[in-house]
Amino acid sequence: MARILCAWSPTWAIANWRRRNPTATRPDEPPSGVEEKTAGSPPFALVETAGGTRRLTAVSLEAARLCLYPGQKVTDAFALVPDLVTEEAEPAADAAALEALIDWCVRFSPAVAADPPEGLFLDITGVAHLWGDEAGMLADFQARLLANGLPFRCAIADTPGAAWAVAHYGEDGTIVPPGEQQAALSPLPPAALRLDTAAAAQIERLGLKRLAQVFALPRAPFAKRFGKAALMRLDQALGRSAEALTYRRPPAPFVAGLAFAEPISAPEDMARVARDAAARLCARLEREGKGARRFELFFHRLDGKSPSVAVGLALPGREAMRIAKLMTPKIEAIDPGFGIETVTITAAEVETLSGRQVKLEGAAQPTVEDGLAPLVDRLANRLGAERVWRAGPVESHVPELSVAREAPFAPPSEARAWDPEAPRPVRLFRRPEPLEGVIALTPDDPPNQFRWRGRLHRIRRAEGPERIAEEWWKREIEDVRVAHVRDYYRVEDQDGARFWLFRSGLYQPGEPAKWWLHGLFG
Repeated sequence: MARILCAWSPTWAIANWRRRNPTATRPDEPPSGVEEKTAGSPPFALVETAGGTRRLTAVSLEAARLCLYPGQKVTDAFALVPDLVTEEAEPAADAAALEALIDWCVRFSPAVAADPPEGLFLDITGVAHLWGDEAGMLADFQARLLANGLPFRCAIADTPGAAWAVAHYGEDGTIVPPGEQQAALSPLPPAALRLDTAAAAQIERLGLKRLAQVFALPRAPFAKRFGKAALMRLDQALGRSAEALTYRRPPAPFVAGLAFAEPISAPEDMARVARDAAARLCARLEREGKGARRFELFFHRLDGKSPSVAVGLALPGREAMRIAKLMTPKIEAIDPGFGIETVTITAAEVETLSGRQVKLEGAAQPTVEDGLAPLVDRLANRLGAERVWRAGPVESHVPELSVAREAPFAPPSEARAWDPEAPRPVRLFRRPEPLEGVIALTPDDPPNQFRWRGRLHRIRRAEGPERIAEEWWKREIEDVRVAHVRDYYRVEDQDGARFWLFRSGLYQPGEPAKWWLHGLFG
């Protein structure tokens, strides 16, 4: 059963504006957005122009106590509160801050989704025990946010809908026991179902002030009167239907973390904690008979930023030392800032990994993959995974379409392997290169010589031709041309170099043949 933490900040835009503009704080105004410290501050609001009208987009707690609200006209607000302080809203900066907050939340859960413009969801399934229990995790989460001037209302429930409802309309810090969504939502208003304003107002006009009354309604009349969207929200809140969250990173249930009594910043300390964190995660993978292809280590700095390093394995693995060695060169480029207080490591692309069979004679002979995997891992992590690949066959007789890039140890392709009777060059050019100075005795003979990249090559041996036409069944029949026919030759020059070249099109009297070089043999 999933457990979801919903965090919502009703003053997100105000708090972030104050964080971005610390020098704009008045002398008589507290320096942060902490709720307790803002008592006595002048009413403050952010405004923007929408449809030619200036409206409030966010109000401080002091302004809210004076009956100001988002969406209100600025002129009306000043009529009610003449000493209202206003500044221009910055929605793009607020959205960027929310993304940064999601990255910071990776220290609590690898699966974090935004609930814009001022909230987020954390899938805390299987990670709350790292803080003792869900209450301990929630307390630590809220305390760290509050210490940075970001007051958040939070709730934990089985579904995103229930957690959202309690965080917005219930008691702050509520932890709904598993399977108790309906009881927790019953005293809340219909708007807690995340309905649009019109639907929520219509429900309340009918005298349905609490969700307990909504739950008692028959489903069919409810859907007919308020729409399928309202019924879907009801089912999502109660867990009758699933709700997919869009996580910033793919959810990774395999996660481990380490917290330090004092912040660290030395490179050797960072490398050591990377080994310790990898060992902790790999121990769990081994207990569960799993291995992973990708590991990502996050360094959570004191300033809230979380730089990370990621490494990939060609084959699923769980050797902590090997993973740590791959991470070490990348760790040297990490800026520790004012110090790192926590590290977390996640494993992705987790697969079942059983022990390899040892030969009956007792000699553990590694497979070819075992011997090459460490080399492939080092190359891929230093050069980039996209630069290490192997050529896989594709069922096409057009040379440039018969090859595809595959992972070094990907399962064999179902396509038929290449024909050994018609060998292809080791290096096949992405685009054939034109040849100059080609001399052939007859139009259908291989060339006696050609000039490529300014050098003249004289042919000693030649094989061919191998005629290859275009795949006419993939085109409209009227687009098929005999000019697309190619006659390929394997030739060897005076120095022993071997080439794969072709003449395009059929012989036409009076027209010079066009020759191209398509690849090089070893």
